[in-house]
Amino acid sequence: MATALNEEELDNEDYYSLLNVRREASSEELKAAYRRLCMLYHPDKHRDPELKSQAERLFNLVHQAYEVLSDPQTRAIYDIYGKRGLEMEGWEVVERRRTPAEIREEFERLQREREERRLQQRTNPKGTISVGIDATDLFDRYEEEYEDVSGSGFPQIEINKMHISQSIEAPLTATDTAILSGSLSTQNGNGGGSINFALRRVTSAKGWGELEFGAGDLQGPLFGLKLFRNLTPRCFVTTNCALQFSSRGIRPGLTTVLARNLDKNTVGYLQWRWGIQSAMNTSIVRDTKTSFTVALQLGIPHSFALISYQHKFQDDDQTRVKGSLKAGFFGTVVEYGAERKISRHSVLGAAVSVGVPQGVSLKVKELEKQRESTATDILQKKQEAEAAVRLMQESVRRIIEAEESRMGLIIVNAWYGKFVNDKSKKSEKVKVIDVTVPLQCLVKDSKLILTEASKAGLPGFYDPCVGEEKNLKVLYQFRGVLHQVMALDNEALRIPKQSHRIDTDG
Repeated sequence: MATALNEEELDNEDYYSLLNVRREASSEELKAAYRRLCMLYHPDKHRDPELKSQAERLFNLVHQAYEVLSDPQTRAIYDIYGKRGLEMEGWEVVERRRTPAEIREEFERLQREREERRLQQRTNPKGTISVGIDATDLFDRYEEEYEDVSGSGFPQIEINKMHISQSIEAPLTATDTAILSGSLSTQNGNGGGSINFALRRVTSAKGWGELEFGAGDLQGPLFGLKLFRNLTPRCFVTTNCALQFSSRGIRPGLTTVLARNLDKNTVGYLQWRWGIQSAMNTSIVRDTKTSFTVALQLGIPHSFALISYQHKFQDDDQTRVKGSLKAGFFGTVVEYGAERKISRHSVLGAAVSVGVPQGVSLKVKELEKQRESTATDILQKKQEAEAAVRLMQESVRRIIEAEESRMGLIIVNAWYGKFVNDKSKKSEKVKVIDVTVPLQCLVKDSKLILTEASKAGLPGFYDPCVGEEKNLKVLYQFRGVLHQVMALDNEALRIPKQSHRIDTDG
């Protein structure tokens, strides 16, 4: 879901960010912001044909944003559904002065009609390759009883298992999706495969259901039903019922998971499983720069406690190191490993598992990620931002002259994007963009005010690292004194402030 949301952000302009106003902005605030940007981007102010063409495009975009937000009807639609809601055919015949609930109902009706006429066909390929290597002989060699055994002087390392899986998705209607997946596995010389077909239907904004059919040579035919439901904005439940057909007869199974967001980065899970390997499991997962998981399971045949830790490095390769300790009736297992991005679509991972009585094993995994289609959109946004910056140059020169005359606010340097450690200069160039000119252009009467919205929507900005955490770093001068501040992407910012002042006493 994270990926889909970021693609929508690329497709739709944020009109509030474009005008740099609050979502609760009054009509007077909207009009003032609109007039200021019109003066900046008016085509008649530019004689160069290329700059004039770019100014016309930005001028029209600002005008479109003001038209939408200044009309209560279109603003209500935009606030609920964004630009896509405005593009829906049929609003012209809808009675005005409707409530948000009535607008939502009308949008859903129009959306159903549109989706029935135009279905979007798209597949999402995903695949995983994992290899298990048994390296027990490196650490705990068996006593050799026969001295004449060939090769007995060298430890034996062997591949004892391998797993390959692949899946694709295809939308059938606005609410139905078909999913086809398959897998091949081998372990200790024995192997097999399976193929699964599933139909998923979105029943409402709060839930969906899925029917699954599967077959393979390791297990018999499988019939399953999976349901998902949001109980509250912070709580959801999933239920999975399955019937496994085998030579021993029909083996039913039922799994239910209840999850709740405890805070912004922490989720708690309660799981109950009946049938094959019945168990009860509870876990808490905290996912930030460092992820921490605690889990406890009581069941048949295994009961265990698990503690795991994962650290994500802030680099281009998305390196992760992880470790876990698992103890139960089966013994104790310690596992540690790392993952690293080796190409745009692939991740290579390795883990060493040491256990009693398991021994030592090495697992190597290569994950083929879902292909991303945002590169072209990012390039387009970059070109649009550069065009806006060129149009700002003359206005920025006048603003700087006025601010210097009163010893006011001068933006010395401003950077936006994903900041990394100082050791990686190459990463910084790729992930961070210079936004000094766009910020200076927003300075008025020695003040700069940014609202609680993504900075990527501001004129002259674009998102250099879609889907990743971003910050805005500003070095500015006020009354001849240097100040510096680092703000989160969606954080409101007001400068100058005394707390931003750089202490030069030391």
